Amino acid sequence: MKTIRVTGKGQIKVHPDMTRITMTLEGIYPEYADTLRRSSEDTEQLRDTLEPFGFERTALKTLRFDIDTEYESYKEHDSWKQRFVGYKFQHVLKVEFDSDSERFGRILYALAHCQLHPEFRISYFVKDPEASKNELLGRAVSDAKEKASVLTSAAGVSLKDVQSIDYSWGEINFEYHPMNKELLMEDCMCEPCEAGGSYDVNMEPDDIEVSDTVTVIWEIG
Repeated sequence: MKTIRVTGKGQIKVHPDMTRITMTLEGIYPEYADTLRRSSEDTEQLRDTLEPFGFERTALKTLRFDIDTEYESYKEHDSWKQRFVGYKFQHVLKVEFDSDSERFGRILYALAHCQLHPEFRISYFVKDPEASKNELLGRAVSDAKEKASVLTSAAGVSLKDVQSIDYSWGEINFEYHPMNKELLMEDCMCEPCEAGGSYDVNMEPDDIEVSDTVTVIWEIG
């Protein structure tokens, strides 16, 4: 049986419709139990900060939580030594919501002015990535078929049944990271509105460009 193998490429642009805020809480305390207690209190305070903006308390999700020993260097009798400082916790959390610039501005204002002063970064992503992946695959297969038709026509043969379709099933990233907290506050022309407790954030996420390939084998005759 004679076959032809053709690889098609699909490309699409998808506009992100969801916003993710990833926040990091940190603290150093001399006792391990105190570190655990303070990390829990800070997390609850962050939930208190976000709750007025329509977030359930369970909407704040943990991405990573670590506690490590912390040491500092000091000089004694012309030699450097290390001494124990305490236990440092780092708690990375996220909230996600349908993109809404007004709500976004109020959340940023609250995070910037709360006592915790968490580090945070902003990202945008696609709510329904599976639909976009399916469209991408459809375009890749169509591209492969178009190329196969051109090749077989030039060779004077015809396409018959598909024998196999090979797709990598690799992870496709439908997320866009514009900036972190520092760049957002310094360079994005966020204008505070004290009366409303909000920032006027003049920021529109760019489309996310993704591509993938599919290899199709046809019988020819």
